[in-house]
Amino acid sequence: MSANFISLIVPAYKQEKTITEDVKSLNLALSSITSEYEIIVVVDGFLDQTFEKLKHIKNSKVIPLGYELNKGKGFAIKLGVEKAKGDVIGFIDAGMDLSPSEISLMLNMMEWNKADIVIGSKLHPDSIIQYPLSRKILSWGYRSLIKLLFRLSVRDTQVGLKFFRRKTAKEVFPKIIVKAFAFDVEVLAVARMLGYTKIIEAPIKLTFKQGSVTSTNFWKISFLTLVDTLAVFYRLRFLNYYK
Repeated sequence: MSANFISLIVPAYKQEKTITEDVKSLNLALSSITSEYEIIVVVDGFLDQTFEKLKHIKNSKVIPLGYELNKGKGFAIKLGVEKAKGDVIGFIDAGMDLSPSEISLMLNMMEWNKADIVIGSKLHPDSIIQYPLSRKILSWGYRSLIKLLFRLSVRDTQVGLKFFRRKTAKEVFPKIIVKAFAFDVEVLAVARMLGYTKIIEAPIKLTFKQGSVTSTNFWKISFLTLVDTLAVFYRLRFLNYYK
């Protein structure tokens, strides 16, 4: 993939403790793949010192974006895609629960399979996962619901590490309206509706960090994700909204 310009978007919500190391790790991973890349960090609300810390990073490949009020991960990534210049556009969650070491393999898998989209998957046989049992059970239930509602060919929609060909991203993301929860499902469902059906699952390395924003609001986020998921299904199947 060295001939391609890579845009990697990092949605960041209250990441003042990790953002400097996050960017350093991502920069190291991408620089080992190609010299043509950009890291677009979108600060989802000026709620702590995340944006200030970003501005002190002296690296022309790191592009800080942000806005005052929290609007959700989906909104942040959509803004990043709008600004992205890459031939391949991806996103990864901040906090580094997900290791960036698998990015190179994901990009290679995109080329080998001529894929439209490559997504990280906890269910890939080569994935290395450290994840609480309670979350594994809830994830199984949610995956079953997604399979029933959307008939997607992939098993795991929720991992915050995905790559898209530029044409795919630029067509799909303008149609996305979920700002926070069920964002990943909406992206994949809309992509499938638009004919981007070559979606490949790739292995990941994931270490769940207790005390993160998502872990401390787990049950609330789970409920809101369910509500948003049903709303996506309604818009897709009954309203034909995305067409």
